[in-house]
Amino acid sequence: MVTLGRIAGVSGIIGTLVTARPKGDSAWRLAFLLGLVSGPLALVIAGGELGNVLGRPEAVIGEPAGGVALMLVAGLLVGLGTGIGSGCTSGHGVCGLARLSPRSMAATLTFLITAMVTVFVVRHLIGGGA
Repeated sequence: MVTLGRIAGVSGIIGTLVTARPKGDSAWRLAFLLGLVSGPLALVIAGGELGNVLGRPEAVIGEPAGGVALMLVAGLLVGLGTGIGSGCTSGHGVCGLARLSPRSMAATLTFLITAMVTVFVVRHLIGGGA
């Protein structure tokens, strides 16, 4: 942000690569995405651990509860939501609030209220959850 005036919005970077296919603007976007993927890969190659990715239930996060298919569907829904919401929860919550963006304030409040209602419904009305 300081050097280029750009916010590291991953959903926007990926979305522009997939939909708009910018000419002359693709190199830094690809480098950014490769950097996001290469960090964890380098950690695994060096003998580090990634929590649930290596299949250890006692790891930091644990095994995914719904399996890979559910994770793929959830990931696609998150991607769709970031497109509709003009950014992700982290982007609005961290970058947007730091810039005092009214749109990000509204989006972050919407995310938080939706999360609280979801937890209440799942834990107290449906009876699921921990």
